[in-house]
Amino acid sequence: MERTLPLIFDGHNDVLLKLYLEACGVEAFVEGLDGAIDLPKSRNGGFGGGFFAIYVPSEQGEVDRFDEMNQPSYDLPLPEPLEYSKATRIAQAQASILIQLERIGALRICTTSRQIAECFEQNILAAIMHIEGADAIDEDLDALDLFHNAGLRSLGPVWSRPNCFGHGVPFRFPSDGDIGPGLTDKGIGLVHRCNELKIMLDLSHLNEAGFWDVAKFSDAPLVATHSNVHSLCASSRNLTDKQLAAIAESDGMVGVNFAVAFLRSDGQKNVDSSLDLILTHLDHLINLLGEDRVGFGSDYDGADVPVEISNAGQLPNLRKAMRSHGYNDALMEKLCHKNWLRVLEKTWGA
Repeated sequence: MERTLPLIFDGHNDVLLKLYLEACGVEAFVEGLDGAIDLPKSRNGGFGGGFFAIYVPSEQGEVDRFDEMNQPSYDLPLPEPLEYSKATRIAQAQASILIQLERIGALRICTTSRQIAECFEQNILAAIMHIEGADAIDEDLDALDLFHNAGLRSLGPVWSRPNCFGHGVPFRFPSDGDIGPGLTDKGIGLVHRCNELKIMLDLSHLNEAGFWDVAKFSDAPLVATHSNVHSLCASSRNLTDKQLAAIAESDGMVGVNFAVAFLRSDGQKNVDSSLDLILTHLDHLINLLGEDRVGFGSDYDGADVPVEISNAGQLPNLRKAMRSHGYNDALMEKLCHKNWLRVLEKTWGA
């Protein structure tokens, strides 16, 4: 990797789910995986770390359903809610995988922005423990304290299915996120408790009513770790300009999702897509949010992404495209990692 290319800190990946499902052992992450993120690819591509998601898959065949996203329009039904006992068991297993990765020296679980910066300096992969969908958190929030004690510092109240805290958006195109009710009373309680514990709240899968509930009840910056611009791609998963304005007002953050279905104007899962799509979403976000509130949220190992950046080892292609697009050194560093460190320090207080 060229020394002039800054490290990328990323808002979302699903490698813990991959390791859990394949049951290949944490050593495989060090040796190299058939996937988007592992230690060799991270070092080759200048991937400095990011949010490592704990995600419990639905019992329905998600891969089969996602194939429908190749149609000109689609409306995938929401999966059924998960049973808490199953969800928390699987979430604990994935948290254990992340802890094991730290134990063998593959990465460091970070709970302050200063720790992330130290990892950059020491060439250590920096990881934030994140839960995508609070299905593994009980209504009394006892499990939240346990996960927090293990290092949890970021949480999305829902994935794209309902739970006791709120409602997500279905995978629907074309559509917006104005679908269904917002947070439940338990969900509002979750927001307050996350604020108390300094756990960042991720808005990426919330429906629009839930988004505005978080904006109303949270005292932290509004953050969407892996979402894109609705006016450029009319997916229900993407954010309207009104939502983006609220994020800017809160001094929050958006991480651009590499998933082609959320980048392309036709909503298709065509990986033969130009990196110009990412640049177009970046430009729109910078225009609305300012250059201090935009970064990346790749969705690596959880989505179909442009073939030129199909894994972390190919991230220099993205940075070179950004340079060719005219981004200067200062803006490159902000987009690649400094903006994430800024909003995390503001949210966590350290």
